[in-house]
Amino acid sequence: MIQKYKGQPLSLFLRILVDLSAVITAGVLLAVVGYILIKGIPNLNLAMFEWKYTTENVSMMPAIVNTLTMTAVSLLIAVPFGIGSAIYLVEYARRGNKLVRVIRLTTETLSGIPSIVYGLFGYLMFVMALRWSYSLLAGTLTLAIMILPLIMRTTEEALKAVPDMYREGSYGLGAGKLRTVFRIVLPPAVPGILSGIILGIGRIVGETAALIYTAGTITGVADGLFSSGRTLSVHMYALLSEGLYTEQAYATAVILLVVVIIINAVSAWIARKVMR
Repeated sequence: MIQKYKGQPLSLFLRILVDLSAVITAGVLLAVVGYILIKGIPNLNLAMFEWKYTTENVSMMPAIVNTLTMTAVSLLIAVPFGIGSAIYLVEYARRGNKLVRVIRLTTETLSGIPSIVYGLFGYLMFVMALRWSYSLLAGTLTLAIMILPLIMRTTEEALKAVPDMYREGSYGLGAGKLRTVFRIVLPPAVPGILSGIILGIGRIVGETAALIYTAGTITGVADGLFSSGRTLSVHMYALLSEGLYTEQAYATAVILLVVVIIINAVSAWIARKVMR
């Protein structure tokens, strides 16, 4: 490598910095994952996967079911609105429109708001004002609002990346606006859209602060959308905060990591199928 950058000390220095950054990032990631696995795997047992939670088994199965339910419902709410909004901003809104600039500024601002603020909003709006109490519906709506800006922005960037010649060719062949958007523009943008959805899933599964104020911390499987229930991340937080189930909390962290990996793998598989 030194011979390659001979006579270019600045380029060599920057290459070393880039390689070092990659090594440090990968090392930190492997260290965190390794620590979780080492501390959690020895504490896993079959009793932790029983359907009903008790103080003896500290089962995480209800939390797993609640996590999958909230993830699915949140995506069903956020994805259509996020993709639809992005399509309007890119394909239908007039370029240079002041309203478009305001919407983009708002979405970027919402993306940077801490999750605890979303939790307080969900508590005041859904739990108190609408009188839904602590429920999965209040939690899923709060999560949907949280990931909406993320899906919206990634979809918008994916649509912008599609060359204008695709649109011009479609119009030249007599296709209308709606047909061009859904048959010509959206298919090439699918990988970028799915990347945003995968990031949204990761934020849903790992969210704690917003759900404590909206979905509650009931240990059982929720009977419906208007029933309270805890997710895996809230379950892990509750075990650690109680101070009595630290080992079980590490085991829960392992399962949470596995769930995230499985969801991401399934999402990537779906993306490959869609692209084919």
